[in-house]
This record gives sequence, C-alpha cells and structure tokens, in this order.
Amino acid sequence: MPAAGTSTKSDERRRAVVAAAIDCFAQKGFYGTTTHEIADRVGISQPYLYRLYPNKEALFAAAVDHVSVLMAETLAAHSPASGGTGTALEAARGAYAALVADRTILRFLMHANCAAGEPQVGRAVRRCYAKQVDTVRQLLGDDDAVRHWFGAGMLDNVVAVLGLADVDEPWARVLTAR
Repeated sequence: MPAAGTSTKSDERRRAVVAAAIDCFAQKGFYGTTTHEIADRVGISQPYLYRLYPNKEALFAAAVDHVSVLMAETLAAHSPASGGTGTALEAARGAYAALVADRTILRFLMHANCAAGEPQVGRAVRRCYAKQVDTVRQLLGDDDAVRHWFGAGMLDNVVAVLGLADVDEPWARVLTAR
C-alpha cells in the first residue's frame, strides 16, 4: 500500500518524470534544461511537476539516484559466478558498455558531474560514485582493480561520447587501442 499522501498513479508519474528528465538533461544539462520542457515531454503541467518534485535540483538528484541504481543492478546482474578478476572485469565492462550504448545515460552522467556544484546534485553524484565503488569492489575484489576500472571507464566514456570508433585519425586510434 502506498504511503500516506502518495498513490500508485503519483509513483508512475514520478517514474515517467525521471525518465523524461534523464533524456532532457542528457541533451542540455542541468542548467540548459527547463522543468517546463520535462513536464511537456511527460504531458503534465509544470505545477504538477512541482508537486512531485519541489525544484529542479531535487528532480535532477532523483534522476542521478535512479541511474545509480540502474548501473549497480546492471553490473551485478552481469557478474560471473566464478572466473577471477579478469573474467569479472571483462563482464563488468561489457555490461557497462551495453548500458551506455545509446549515450543517453553516459551524457546524463557527464552533465551530473558538471552540476555537482549544486548542493543537492553534488550529494546525489557522490552517492552514485559511492554505490559504484562498492559494486565494483564486490565484483573485482580490491582497491587497485576499482581504480583501474574507473580509469579505464573514464577513457571509455571519452571514446563513446566523441564517437572515436568512427574517427580515423592517429590520436583517435591511440585512445581506442586500434
């Protein structure tokens, strides 16, 4: 049963708003996206959006929290039962690559890092990193592997967001290891 003051319909709307927010924020970032754009995408009024989320910062933080859970669940679901750190790393990188293949989540996360100066967003981004560190540590087992994961992941992010697989330049071949 929903908590007092909420309903299943409100919960569905919140999920729809968060999904639309991720798409909108991925395109134009925290500062370039208006709550009116998000409300329009969901087909609700801006005042109703503000009944669901008190402000844009709270909505963005909710979107970061949603993506954080999605990332952790995706990595955990693709972890091998056995096979050692190399197998776990390969499985985790494959899962992460599939998750960010359409670039929406990747762009959203990059914008989240840029908006971390906003207090509520910054707290959500730090929670997201903490959750990912814990998840990767459980998969790979040690802090050096976690640091390697994040270092390689940042490079993978740059390669993906710039579309370097399609760039036939010496510098792009170096970054894509081809």
